[in-house]
Amino acid sequence: MSRSPSSSAPVDAMLPPAQLLLFGLQHVLCMAAVPITSVFLVGKALALPNELMVNLISATFLVCGLGSLLQAFGPWKIGARLPFVMVPGGAPVVMFVTIAQQRDLKTASGAVILTALFYFLLLPVFRRCLKYFPRIVIGSLLLLVSVNLVKVYGAIIVGKPGTPDYAAPMNIYLALATVGFTVLFARAFKGTLGQLSVLLGLAAGAIVAYALGQMSLAGVVAGPVVSAPALLPFGMPTFDVVAAVPLLIFSVISMVEATGQTVAVAEIVGKEIDIREEVPKTIRGDAVMSLVGGLLGTSMIITSGENIGIVRATGVRSRYVTATAALILIVIALFAPLGRLAAAIPAPVVGGTAMIVFAVIGTMGIDMLRNVDLRERGNMFILASALTMGLLPIVVPGLYSHFSPNAQIVLGNGLAMGSITAIVLNIVFHHLRVRDGNGVATVATQEAAS
Repeated sequence: MSRSPSSSAPVDAMLPPAQLLLFGLQHVLCMAAVPITSVFLVGKALALPNELMVNLISATFLVCGLGSLLQAFGPWKIGARLPFVMVPGGAPVVMFVTIAQQRDLKTASGAVILTALFYFLLLPVFRRCLKYFPRIVIGSLLLLVSVNLVKVYGAIIVGKPGTPDYAAPMNIYLALATVGFTVLFARAFKGTLGQLSVLLGLAAGAIVAYALGQMSLAGVVAGPVVSAPALLPFGMPTFDVVAAVPLLIFSVISMVEATGQTVAVAEIVGKEIDIREEVPKTIRGDAVMSLVGGLLGTSMIITSGENIGIVRATGVRSRYVTATAALILIVIALFAPLGRLAAAIPAPVVGGTAMIVFAVIGTMGIDMLRNVDLRERGNMFILASALTMGLLPIVVPGLYSHFSPNAQIVLGNGLAMGSITAIVLNIVFHHLRVRDGNGVATVATQEAAS
């Protein structure tokens, strides 16, 4: 997995301004639902006032934008100089809400800040473990990321069980229409328009939704024009290590995910990397932006699997595109009507776009696994076991509901269980010393595993 750094990769190409704007907007529209949804989840669960909700939406978009800039340019070895878009992590948002409900919002913010600092303490140890992440591990992780994200956005399309709109046919039609438009544009158009098929599909889905009366623009112009986040919106944070334990555990899982994402994006953009050098840069970016997010009242802000599929599907590999997306996110953060316009796009339309983009991530995992000898017994059982442990909590919700809350943090996270299983079994099959018939100890190499 170790490679020599390269400075002449397509990732460093500067595109014309018009293309940067369009391709950057494509990234923004495909991920805008994530920060909005995360704030709505926190606000609804904690009954936050509307003024504070607006403030948190502004803060979340701002930190996502600043983080994406950091990952694009990577100053001081903070950020990987790859086309990443940063978003609030789904699991950390739930943990943030739980901590706030059990303690208070000050403790929840303190937990985010403690976790960001913990990244830096743990990173030197984690860096030494990167040799245990061959293709069999990364490919398994990408498959699980794809399935998990498709499930999450599938739930956004059908809505919440028990509500009147659950699995409403209109929502299903809008999602499928958006998927259909995206594929149609990808097939019909070449060049720049073909690369914009995701954005065009989303726009077509939104137009259909508006024509059918499923999308309203009435609230876009209502409300304040400028929205600026406030520092420490909940007051001075309370630092409680015990309360922060769930997020501290997640930080390890997040590092594993960041490893897979960095390797995947580097391969897509054609940039040769040494993972022992580049992965820590990605993780430092996560740590810094989570720290900033904690100070502004958000949950952890981390590199996103959301945009990896877009890079692969469109073939647009320049990091300046996501840098442009970052600037758009910052403008959205400060110019409130743009945030309200993004929020007006119906969830089924965004979900339909996300579903096909995230399924592309799965194809990347399959492509990576094509280079692994799955006829070799160790690799076969590593992949089979990783998929078993990873898919079970994703496709069977509540599987571990009778286990302790602390155990559920890891067991109920399919990405965590699949990744841990792949890593441990890779060590067992390819790194542990075994004795042959003559009593001679031998050990398989990392190359044999990949």
